[in-house]
Amino acid sequence: MTGPPTFLSSLLDRYKSSAGRSRPFVTLTFAQSLDAKIAGRGGKQLILSGRESMVMTHWMRTMHDGILIGIGTALNDDPQLNTRYLPPRDPDPSVNGHNHSYNLPRPIILDTKLRFDPHCKLLKNYTEDKGRRPWLICAEPSESNEKKEWMIRRNTLEKAGARVFPLEYDYDTQEYLPIPLVLQTIHRLGILSVMVEGGAQVIRSFLLQTVAQSASSLVDTVIITVAPIFVGEDGVSYNAGSGPVSVLQTYNLIILRRYLVKSSALKHASTAMFGQDTVVGLFLT
Repeated sequence: MTGPPTFLSSLLDRYKSSAGRSRPFVTLTFAQSLDAKIAGRGGKQLILSGRESMVMTHWMRTMHDGILIGIGTALNDDPQLNTRYLPPRDPDPSVNGHNHSYNLPRPIILDTKLRFDPHCKLLKNYTEDKGRRPWLICAEPSESNEKKEWMIRRNTLEKAGARVFPLEYDYDTQEYLPIPLVLQTIHRLGILSVMVEGGAQVIRSFLLQTVAQSASSLVDTVIITVAPIFVGEDGVSYNAGSGPVSVLQTYNLIILRRYLVKSSALKHASTAMFGQDTVVGLFLT
């Protein structure tokens, strides 16, 4: 295969027209088991995708400007977020803007408290010219005692090669980064399409904040790879909390489940088989 599969082109080619938009096109994608688990106990990484669907996912990466994950996934999995499963070919800097064989999406990590590891693979690949510089989207604490430690962490990460972008919002009253502001920020920085790969908390945040903004979805396309295995009750699902949850969190999860099951905004676009895995494409309207 010398280019993205038709399955992906049919879903994502519409991203080529981005004029007049205030946020990037967003593709929410993840692999799950038959019992809807995307991670193991405590968020531990599960290898769910087979080789064929993994190659499909790497083609998908080439079709986006950015690839976004949460800090939990960054710390638990130490991912590379590159296109190493694609067939080798000569670089074309005139097309990609860098000396790599394929378009590499910008790694973007949602990292509220700047917990990113300065010795991770993403930074190692960047310093060795094997990947792009990761961006960290975070919150700057208002308390002076917290701010001093935060500045030390920021300086350490920037020296290691990361770029840090603090968001201006009420950090003291909002636990998670506001997704609409994240999307507006990276759009201003030139990201016209972004692939959201997880983990569970990030997926929930995108879907819950889409529900909260019912008039305007924050997600354009959902691509789900379903592996023919069962994980069991110890696994983590994108539509269920892990650990103790508050009444508000429980209410939000109930609303999310109702939205996913009943919402007419979810439109089936196509389904394809990649090896033993079933991959489903959905549009959010």
